[in-house]
Parts: sequence; structure tokens; C-alpha cells
Amino acid sequence: MSFITVEELNRRIQSPGGVFILDVRSASDYLEWHIEDYGVESVNIAGSILQKGIPEGQLPKNREIVVVCAKGKSAQEVTHFLKGKGYAVVYLQGGMEAWSEFYRKVQVTSSAALEMLQVIRPAKGCLSYFLYSQGEALVVDPARHIEEYLELAKAKGVQIRHILDTHLHADHISGGHALSVRTGGKYWIAASEMQGGEIPFEALTDGLVLKFGESSLEVLAIPTPGHTPGSTSFLVNGKFLLSGDTVFVSGLGRPDLGGKAREWAKMLYETVIQRINKLSDDVIVLPAHYSDFREVSKAGYIGATLGELRATNELVRGGEESVFTEAVAGQTGAATPPNYETIVKINRGEVSVGDEEATELEIGPNRCAVKHLA
Repeated sequence: MSFITVEELNRRIQSPGGVFILDVRSASDYLEWHIEDYGVESVNIAGSILQKGIPEGQLPKNREIVVVCAKGKSAQEVTHFLKGKGYAVVYLQGGMEAWSEFYRKVQVTSSAALEMLQVIRPAKGCLSYFLYSQGEALVVDPARHIEEYLELAKAKGVQIRHILDTHLHADHISGGHALSVRTGGKYWIAASEMQGGEIPFEALTDGLVLKFGESSLEVLAIPTPGHTPGSTSFLVNGKFLLSGDTVFVSGLGRPDLGGKAREWAKMLYETVIQRINKLSDDVIVLPAHYSDFREVSKAGYIGATLGELRATNELVRGGEESVFTEAVAGQTGAATPPNYETIVKINRGEVSVGDEEATELEIGPNRCAVKHLA
């Protein structure tokens, strides 16, 4: 067989031998966004260059090569060419477009009171969460491919009761409303995030407690403005902080997407000082995004304790307000999420698009973080 699926590619990435990837897109496209992981070795050689001659020493003769392009067509042509030159080679079916819609699940915790899975979308760096207890489930920050969560619910034999978005996402299309419609579960988000929108929702408010299951599992909604004014985090059983885009393993949520970098940076400072810093060091932070595969913990999920973050992330410690504000606001201005204004309108229900257009809108990496200071 001359091709592999994204599922098979992921299996190989996670295997001891890893995978060698030849990305035949342009250099600019590769630098913008490519497949990365501990088990990945990759090289970027545009297809047009390969046709003129294979660069000496850049492609291995002793291991299989996986050829990747945007949608699979160019990679298929390169695969045929390289096979004729004696290389062991396959191409990724669907290319980066297919990879952008692949998900894998990792267990965060398992106990009689709570089972929690982190649903990782590696191409986008997007993270969502599937929590369940005693037959009832809750989903946080679901992506638009809601079958991922419906299949989990079926496999675990649970009913999805609540769906929550920590904030109005700008880099990908939320599956919150669609999942609510399919399951009958309530869709929750801060009211300030949905002004002007047409999607029905339940408003997250400070001190709200949502219980699911018979184990009295509690989810406490903590307003944590800064990334967006209505950003909200959820404290689960006093042990897990689902932090949305407020706190990352390697930074904080960027506050400039609303055009008010310094004003929102000050709000973010208040969040860190008044909310986050009151939580204990052993609380595990589970964000809605990650920007680097090295953020994966030893347990296999993306997350870290607050104590670890305070030790390594200057911004999480807070410090002086003026220094914090200037540091955060000064690091903004980087490239914004592609098509973010359209995606925000979709997530508010102001416009709607089909699957093909949604795929095109979402292609590319996430750009929601301000990296911590060196």
C-alpha cells in the first residue's frame, strides 16, 4: 500500500521507532505549521526541488519515509517518483488537511469519583476534556468534530449532561452548541462572550456549581478574564484547573485579540493575583491549548501543577503589576489566528458555514499564547 492514514501515522509517531517525514510543501508553509512530536524526524524539500534532483544525504535509504503535503495529491506524486529511485516510501492520505482533523485521547485521572480524558488535536494544539462519573458526562471546550465526544459517550455508556466553553474561541470552531443539540445537554459559556450572538446558552456565573454523577462531583466556575473579558476556568474536585486560554504550561493567554492589549493585560494580572495565586501548588493546570509537544507531561497529557508553573513561568507568579502588564502587552502583536474574526462570528452564531469551508478556516496552528519570559 502506498499510503497511510492519520491514525496509522499517529501510531507510528507513538511507537519506539518513530517516523521520518518528508514534507514537500513550500518552505514558508512548513515553517508556519508542520507535524512535530518526540517521535518525529522531518525534513522539508519542496516537490519541485525533488523533481530536479534529490539533495545528497537528506533522505534515508534504511527506513521508510512518509511524504506529506497539503491535501495528499503532491505527496502521492512524490511517492511514486521516490519509489522509482529505490526509496521505501508512503504518503499521508489527505495530507495536512487530514492531520488537522485528527484527535487522540489520553487519560488524565481515573478514580471511583471521576474519570477524565484529555482530547488532543495535535495539528491545532487544541485540547478539550471529557469528564464522567456514575453514568453522567461533562465536556469542556469541544471542537467542531463532535463525533469524537459522541463516540466516547457511547463507548463509556454515559450521557452528556453539560457542555462548557471556557471562552469564545478564535482559532477554531466550537462544537459546543452542536453537541448540545445532539445530546440535549446544556451549553454553558459566559454571557459577555456571546453578545450579539444567536446561539442559545446558559450563562456561567461566579460560584456556579455543576454536579454530574452520584458522587457529588463539583465543578466550580471561576471567572478569569484577560485572554478575553469573559474567560472562565473550572476547578474540578479542588484538584484540577481547566484553565481555558488563561494559563498555559508555557505561558498565558494573549490579551490583544480584542484590540485592547494593555487593558486586558491588566485584567489578566488581576486574574493571576486574585484568582490563580490563591490556589495551591498541587492543583493540576489543564489548558485549552498547547504550543509545543515538549509540554506533554510524563503522564502523557498536556498539563502541570501550579507549583511547577510558578517555578518555571515568571508570568504565572505575577510580580509587579506594571512589569507584568508591559511584559504581556509587549509580547503581543504576533500573527493573529488565521480567519479569527470569521471564526468568532461562527462561534457566536452570527454566521454559519459548511464542513468544507470550516476545514479551510481552521487550517494552521493556534496562536493564543504569550510565551513566558526567559
